[in-house]
Amino acid sequence: MYAFARLFAVLALALAALPASAQSWPTRPVKLILPLGPGSGADIGARLFADRLTARWGQPVVVENRPGGDAVIAINAVLSAKDDHTLLWGPTASLVGHPYTLEKMPYDPKDLVPVARVTSTVVTLAVPVAAGFNSLKDVVDYARREQGKLNWTSVVAVTDVVLEAFFKKAGIQAVRVPYKNPTAAVTDLVENRLQLYSSAYAIVRPQLSGGRIKLVAVQNRARVQGLDLPTVAELGFPDLTFDGLVGVMAARGSNLSSAARDRIAADIKAVAGEPAVAERLVATAQINYPGNAAEFAASMEEQERNMDAVAKFVGMQKR
Repeated sequence: MYAFARLFAVLALALAALPASAQSWPTRPVKLILPLGPGSGADIGARLFADRLTARWGQPVVVENRPGGDAVIAINAVLSAKDDHTLLWGPTASLVGHPYTLEKMPYDPKDLVPVARVTSTVVTLAVPVAAGFNSLKDVVDYARREQGKLNWTSVVAVTDVVLEAFFKKAGIQAVRVPYKNPTAAVTDLVENRLQLYSSAYAIVRPQLSGGRIKLVAVQNRARVQGLDLPTVAELGFPDLTFDGLVGVMAARGSNLSSAARDRIAADIKAVAGEPAVAERLVATAQINYPGNAAEFAASMEEQERNMDAVAKFVGMQKR
């Protein structure tokens, strides 16, 4: 009887400890580091979720913008922190593209652990009104006719490669113009120094009302609710298709517990289900796409496979 009572007590303590362990995170403020500047689609989404997560977690959730270096600055900030309360929040495209686009990898991709999938940012193709383009076909026809005169840019490494592969396959010589800050490219687009811009819709949206730039297509696979634009596939250019996956990652060295990862993913999904949040995401042309760590990892693996195929076509070597 004594042995049974002792065993029961041990089991009771173990069971009681499980929910306590799951709820022990966070114990202090949480920092979300973004690789993009204020006003980007990921930034708007992060701040929207941060407010709700602060209420759920009972700890401040702070968004910190670390743009530059095609997300390398933000990634290294998360890795060097070695802190399970410092997370990377943003597009996965740069991470997927780095092994091909960087001369030397400044970090080990295996040091980043998927935590939660959040959204799929709507990616648009914008052109200056002054260029006289009325459609994506007009852009492509001009680029074919005036070889080397089309200036273009995109926000992340993967879309760079997607566009480069498209131009190569079409036999087009076009000039990629690099920018440290994605919002800075909008100024050149307005002035017609840049003729094609692949970016999150949130980046170009403020300038649309001025009537000096226009959107010709979305690069996502499906049409976007609230945005009357055809997809690139509908227009006959499926090779330009790209979905802007956004999620949360942690440094492997931070030792973020599996219970904490599960909680983060579950709470993000719960927040995403709030009508006010869903409406706001639609208004900023982001697709609600929450998922747990395994689902997020699977989505990233799909991006990596697509990147591998495109990179091989343009002759890029993986590092």
